[in-house]
Amino acid sequence: MLALVYLAGHKNAEAGGIFDELLAGSPGAVEFRWGKAEVLRRGRQAAKSRKMLEEILKAEPYVAPAYNSLAYIKHASADFPGSVALAQKVIAMGRDKVDRADYAKAYLMAAGGKGMIAHYGGPLSKVLNGSAVFPLLKKAESLRPDCPEVLFGLGNFYFLAPVVAGGNKKKALDYFERAVRRDPLLADAYVRIAQTYRALGDKGKYEEYLSRALSIEPDNILASDERSGRCRFICISPDK
Repeated sequence: MLALVYLAGHKNAEAGGIFDELLAGSPGAVEFRWGKAEVLRRGRQAAKSRKMLEEILKAEPYVAPAYNSLAYIKHASADFPGSVALAQKVIAMGRDKVDRADYAKAYLMAAGGKGMIAHYGGPLSKVLNGSAVFPLLKKAESLRPDCPEVLFGLGNFYFLAPVVAGGNKKKALDYFERAVRRDPLLADAYVRIAQTYRALGDKGKYEEYLSRALSIEPDNILASDERSGRCRFICISPDK
């Protein structure tokens, strides 16, 4: 379907137009309704997207892409336990009932959420949730080893994990750079590249890559988080 090709290429407006046309002819089609909800999510219309996704899942509780999209929304709003719970619903469906890409995304969302829970949690949470992150990422990698989002997820692990738990800034940079080679419009990865260079003490590269991220996606959540200093999604200063 052309709309899915447009989504993969970050051409969200074009994808939205096609989904609108498809919905005009088949207003009850779950796949078209999910596509429209995903376009809304990417367009930062989280409330509208969430409403559509919840309606889809109420009527059809086994639509894996809808769970993943809703998990993204919850993650972006810092509801990390909620995001993990939705991703785990997809994982629980089983590999034979879920598209490979959606199954890999669920593992990525579970890993990302658990990583954030570990970061904000106490010592026990850091052990229980933190230790689950890498195995989940490796499962996603086994499903889609060259997927930009998978490479980005592994880069996040090496960037954010403490050295004693396997953290490695140079390895993180390698994964992030591989991710943007696979998808030059993956703005989140440019933000993490910028942050990695900042952590390594290269302010020039930091500004270069952060600017690149903002040129691709001016309202990027990670970039806004970094620029504002809120650091809800973790910023690492050069002395870390």
